[in-house]
Amino acid sequence: MALLKINEIARNAGIDTDYVIPYGFYKAKIDTTINEKLKNKQDGKLVLVTAITPTKAGEGKTTTSIALAEGFGKIGQKAMLCLREPALGPVFGIKGGATGGGLASVAPSEDINLHFTGDMHALTSSINLISAVIDNSIYFDNPLNIDPERIVWKRAMDMNDRSLREITIGQGHKNGVERKDGFVITVASEMMAIMCLAKDEDDFHERLLRIIVAYTKDGKPVTVKDLNCSHAVMKLMKEALKPNLVQTLENNPVLIHGGPFANIAHGCNSLIATKMALKLAPIVITEAGFAADLGAEKFLDIASREGQLHPDLAVMVATIRALKMHGGKPFEELANEDVDALSKGMENLETHVENIKKFGLPVIVAINHFESDSDKEVAYLEKWCEDHHYEYAFLDGFLKGGNGSIELAKKVQSLLANVPSNYHPLYELNKPLKSKIETICKEVYRAGKVVYEPKAEEQLEQYEKMGFSNAYICMAKTPQSLTDDPKVLGAPKGFTITIREANLSAGANFVVPLTGAIMTMPGLPRLPSAIKMEDKPW
Repeated sequence: MALLKINEIARNAGIDTDYVIPYGFYKAKIDTTINEKLKNKQDGKLVLVTAITPTKAGEGKTTTSIALAEGFGKIGQKAMLCLREPALGPVFGIKGGATGGGLASVAPSEDINLHFTGDMHALTSSINLISAVIDNSIYFDNPLNIDPERIVWKRAMDMNDRSLREITIGQGHKNGVERKDGFVITVASEMMAIMCLAKDEDDFHERLLRIIVAYTKDGKPVTVKDLNCSHAVMKLMKEALKPNLVQTLENNPVLIHGGPFANIAHGCNSLIATKMALKLAPIVITEAGFAADLGAEKFLDIASREGQLHPDLAVMVATIRALKMHGGKPFEELANEDVDALSKGMENLETHVENIKKFGLPVIVAINHFESDSDKEVAYLEKWCEDHHYEYAFLDGFLKGGNGSIELAKKVQSLLANVPSNYHPLYELNKPLKSKIETICKEVYRAGKVVYEPKAEEQLEQYEKMGFSNAYICMAKTPQSLTDDPKVLGAPKGFTITIREANLSAGANFVVPLTGAIMTMPGLPRLPSAIKMEDKPW
């Protein structure tokens, strides 16, 4: 099917072209002044797409989300899809792109995966402008009394580069004050978080002012407000705060906006886009990064509360290859039939489904089909779902697009009409920080004990004294395991999780406990996608 011009996609989605700002023929930004026109419309139903613990290649949450939107198109059900923007780190690292796959893709795929409409550039520039202002203030007599050893704001770039995790800046004559610094990947920054949690431009600015960038020599916090550079940041971010409109290969509308990682950030697209979509369509599909223990937990505990959302249903993406991996099958052999390994791996699916039900949401399992799945394995998984009274649907969106997604679309449509959601968050915000951390670790990950290293103990105590005891918890944890050890597969119980440190994101109003060896600046793999592209035309 040929792509339609973006104005036609907008009209089909109920967006007047007066609010469409085209970026070429097939992508556009949507002016947020449309919200005034839409404010009295009833919100649609909200569907969250999440997944079991994935293999290192991912299990197709984005592909499933796109396929579901295309399936709705095939059955004549109006719907809108909301996705995150890809980051160049994964694009040139392992995944090679984040626009779906096969016939379940969004387009123009390469534009979206690379520069798109410049949102990542705006974020990166804004983050680094703040860093430049901090160091410039120190250089010119340090009027804010900033302690160079207590600067907590890091520079950023939209790329995986482990060599930038820890650096020394200011070396040489008249190059500023020499100090240790480091980079985070743009999508792990607090700036990305507040872009995706802000209700509108004014709310973004208020959150921006609250960001703590450093501490003074007598221990007082220094904020962006103290730096007097917030209006310059707003000029950089003005266009980036508008959602981006594109389409699936079958011409269904998609809003793509914001892109925080789910292992080291909160992993959901912007509330601005989601809330706009809920006014435009009777059904909205959104996706949360990695497995349900990360992106879905953060969507349900953080984003839904901040946006006053009421999710209606969760789609749990499960693949036979990932379940076999959790049953002990080596990654290199996952294409080989092994019903015994599949059987042993089912506890991972069961744990994730049980976790979503703790939030009060109905769940449907989407069996995302891969070519290597055998008929015997598919039959086993379907029978297991039936025996456990799980709603499920077989999905073949990658190979067949909307035609392979009709079963899932019909079942989701029926569940939305007949099974009410009793959504509620997992923890109360007025609980102490440690209590909230332990609720997540024990209820979602199934840990038996949480241990805090001295640095984390000191930081959590400090944040509570500063008045952030009511902050959300945004766990930083490996996406490859329910534990904090990526080598531990399946669904273990009673293990110990170690919190090594905890960062404060005052503008986002969350505390980020870091577990295991999790990094806020990833590295490239031994053979990155950037190298694999060498034999392809540019």
